[in-house]
Amino acid sequence: MPEQNYEVIIIGGGMAGLTAGIYAARHGLTTAVVEEMMAGAQIINLERIENFPGFPQGIAGYELGPSTQEQAMNAGVAMLMDTVTGVAADGDYLRVSGDGGDTYRGKAVIMAAGSSLRTLGIPGEAEFNGRGVSHCATCDGPMYMGQTVAVVGGGDSAADEALTLTDYADRVILLHRAAALDAQSVLQDRIAGSGKIEVRCNAEVVEVLGEDAVTAIRVRGADGETVEPVHGLFVYVGLDPNSAPVADLVPLDNAGHIPVGLSMDTPQPGLFAAGDIRQQSAAQLVASAGDGATAAIAAFRYINSKQW
Repeated sequence: MPEQNYEVIIIGGGMAGLTAGIYAARHGLTTAVVEEMMAGAQIINLERIENFPGFPQGIAGYELGPSTQEQAMNAGVAMLMDTVTGVAADGDYLRVSGDGGDTYRGKAVIMAAGSSLRTLGIPGEAEFNGRGVSHCATCDGPMYMGQTVAVVGGGDSAADEALTLTDYADRVILLHRAAALDAQSVLQDRIAGSGKIEVRCNAEVVEVLGEDAVTAIRVRGADGETVEPVHGLFVYVGLDPNSAPVADLVPLDNAGHIPVGLSMDTPQPGLFAAGDIRQQSAAQLVASAGDGATAAIAAFRYINSKQW
């Protein structure tokens, strides 16, 4: 397939990428969003988003993602399905490579590929992935109706998913290796009042046990190790940025985030980054949308500043 040319190429179709697409297209730039999943990326699995402005009753991720994509397409954004494997400089342009051999050339590229859910890296986790180990309470929660499940993590995602699981499971054990949860106080209050969630801090899951599916987890606490019978384990212990495609183009920090300036610009001319893939991101949906708008406006100014 011949190389496809756009003025702005956005890698990632989450809130940062779709917002960047809306703003770039509305500034008159030919714009494409390259996404390997469906619109909204990870938020499509969220049952209810309560902290995005304009939705006082909250909104489901599977509604917000597609509606934002529709808005981007109405603005003139081309949606391309591909997995980006690399970004390279090509004179004044940037060339984006897909895993199927397709290439895309742009005057500016906005890296908004987000992050992947981090794993625990413990025995049994990979073996039982999809057979009791999960990263999506909305997707897999109904399989544990009336049963006991565990959630690992102490942040907003872990708290949200533990609360979602109370719609299905009889008992939810929330395990966090630190001394206290990091989740927003409103979520901690709901957990305390749920009647179904047992919070255990200073507790670390060290092994997943089972035969055909998960039957228990081994937990290390202050008093040693115990085996806790559970039917499911939901893991929310942080994110790893999907920055590998630009690792040879710009320096990354120790965690793999992309350093940016105030305009979401990077040391590579024409390359911008938005959302939780960038360094010092607030890792909140509304902040990602703001990053996308900022990056798109900066890309517009960058393109207009050059003689092509």
